Amino acid sequence: MRTLLGVIAVTLLLVMASKVYADEVTYVDEVSSIINNNCVVCHRQGGIGPMSFESYDQVRPWAPLIQHKISTREMPPYAYDHGIGIQDLQGDWRLAQSDIDAVVDWVRAGSPYGDADIVVQPPNLPDLSEWNFTADLGPPTLVIPSIPIDIPASGNDMWHKHLVPSGVTEDRCIKAVQVKPLGRAAAVVHHANSNIILDGEQQGGMLTEYAMGKWGELVPEGVCRTFPANAQVRWDIHMFPGGVGATAQGEIVKDNVVEIGLWFHEPDYESKYKQDLSLYRLGDQADIVIPPHGYYMTQGFKSFDHPVRIDSWQPHGHLRMNAASLEIFHPATGRTEEISQVSNWSATWHHSHIFAPGAAPLVPTGSVLVMKQWYDNTSDNPNNPDPDMWVVGGSRTGDEMTHNWMAVTHLDDEGYNELIDKRETK
Repeated sequence: MRTLLGVIAVTLLLVMASKVYADEVTYVDEVSSIINNNCVVCHRQGGIGPMSFESYDQVRPWAPLIQHKISTREMPPYAYDHGIGIQDLQGDWRLAQSDIDAVVDWVRAGSPYGDADIVVQPPNLPDLSEWNFTADLGPPTLVIPSIPIDIPASGNDMWHKHLVPSGVTEDRCIKAVQVKPLGRAAAVVHHANSNIILDGEQQGGMLTEYAMGKWGELVPEGVCRTFPANAQVRWDIHMFPGGVGATAQGEIVKDNVVEIGLWFHEPDYESKYKQDLSLYRLGDQADIVIPPHGYYMTQGFKSFDHPVRIDSWQPHGHLRMNAASLEIFHPATGRTEEISQVSNWSATWHHSHIFAPGAAPLVPTGSVLVMKQWYDNTSDNPNNPDPDMWVVGGSRTGDEMTHNWMAVTHLDDEGYNELIDKRETK
């Protein structure tokens, strides 16, 4: 009898062990695809990530750090709060919770490889010099470069402003736009803004805005961000010698060029409504004074005399800024609507949060955009270079700024009601 019970007990243990093994998360079965689809784009040979994750042998030593970084949502570097406001975004780098849980379970189990007979192939990634929208839209219709600029290894902030011809001979509507510093310049180009100049005058809002880490901008179907014929582009490039962030080289960058890639609609593309990209200030930047080991907050408001749709939102600050939010106050109801919030903002990764067209906030005439930003000048802020300093508003990297970039489609009552009806029907 005891022998029979022993055999049963051993059998049960073997069954349980095989079930645990079958349920175990392995690199082969699940984790490799999560890392290949979300991490290797930066963590590869020649990429901006400080280590490569192109194989199990490269990933395994970093497994505990990977677990920490993704469970705290520091990686992938896309700071946008879950559960607050609109969550339907284009170009959203955030991991699904199920992927985070899988990696955490894998590390806790000892980071097993899995079936040794299976060889995980590295992902087929685009060249590092490739434009972000090429896979979906093909190569840019037009590329507009800046003039070459030499950047020293150290020193004070630099600005370079100049005009370049566009070569555009007829009015075109922009479908997408990306700005890209070439080669080793990514860590030294703080921002690169551009305006359209026609007959010596600026036309509308910005052509585009770039800050470190920005993916690009997509213009929704049915609207036009216009690039007029025979226009010039005025560059305004801010560079920080030595660089900012983990990939800063601290070396001379010779002949630095920044490029704008533009994807245009066909020349006969028609649209009733216009979109522009503009800067919306949160109070007067000159008023910013943040004491050593102190905190600060700014707040701004904007309303329109016509209905609009907010297509994208991008808060902007420098090294002490750590959080931002966007709300809409509706005077007709007294209600405040939460749109977006970022609670772990970093100046080394700027994101234009592009709302999916069916989710982009619709703002009726007279409703008020409420923009807020917070600043932390203490040692608790990991991006703070010196908490003993007084920080004031200004354009240098060590100063602070306070504004939002927003792409706005300008509607009329008919267009606004049409979009409302579509969403209610859906």
